[in-house]
Amino acid sequence: MTTGLLKAAEPAADTRSIRTGRPVRTRREAPAGRRTGRQVIPHIVLAAFIVYFALPFWWLIVASTKSQQSLFDGKTSPLWFSGSFDLFSNLSSLFSYSGGLYAHWLGNSFLYAIAGGLGATVLVIPMFVMMSTVHLTNTVWAVILPSMLNPFAVYLMKVYTDEAIPPEMVDAARVDGAGEIRIFARVALPLMRPAVVTVLLLSIVGTWNNFFLPLVMFSNPQLFPVTVGLGALQAQAQVNTGGQSLWNLVITGALISIIPLIVSFLTLQRYWQGGLAIGSVK
Repeated sequence: MTTGLLKAAEPAADTRSIRTGRPVRTRREAPAGRRTGRQVIPHIVLAAFIVYFALPFWWLIVASTKSQQSLFDGKTSPLWFSGSFDLFSNLSSLFSYSGGLYAHWLGNSFLYAIAGGLGATVLVIPMFVMMSTVHLTNTVWAVILPSMLNPFAVYLMKVYTDEAIPPEMVDAARVDGAGEIRIFARVALPLMRPAVVTVLLLSIVGTWNNFFLPLVMFSNPQLFPVTVGLGALQAQAQVNTGGQSLWNLVITGALISIIPLIVSFLTLQRYWQGGLAIGSVK
């Protein structure tokens, strides 16, 4: 009885704000079941997207380990390995086919991706006429020169530079006696690293996957990039040219062609860092 009287005599907890004197609204917590549902649904959606995007890549890996006969005999699931592991045999056949032609395509793709950037498809026909006039068609310059013109990259770097490099920092470097080249190399370039990496990755991916421009410019198979070369192999496999089916080479070549892009993303993603200039200006 005494305990109950003491509890009743105690003042109720003050729920008023000390600063405003108004009652403080307490947030009602959602029921545990509702919170669990809100957490589970996004994970289910993300898992579905992961399966959707990873399934073709998994099929490509599995199909690259099968022989020509195992691809079409229907005895094994398309999403699982067969009894024999023929990946290395397919790689040997791929790089020895037609005198190592796939190695030329792979090297050409590296050259075009490093030297160029993302070209505009609308300008391919005028570009072909221009290159034909100066006798540059069927040469590597027919792809490298148009790909080096990237207005989007210039716009992206301009917008990022305006936001990432405060004028006060450049003025402080000039007061300290640094020249323009040193300011660019020691102050601006480190802050521009995320934008530079973004432009580099977009250029590499765009040029590596470029199909239409090399298809128009090249007639020599030795100059084909991987995209055009695999397209030619696929066309030969569909008509079974010369009695030789090439589907295992096409699938294995497609697997090899995406490895450089994966390596590029995994290598350069650590440079995607934001907020490098936060706190540098007081």
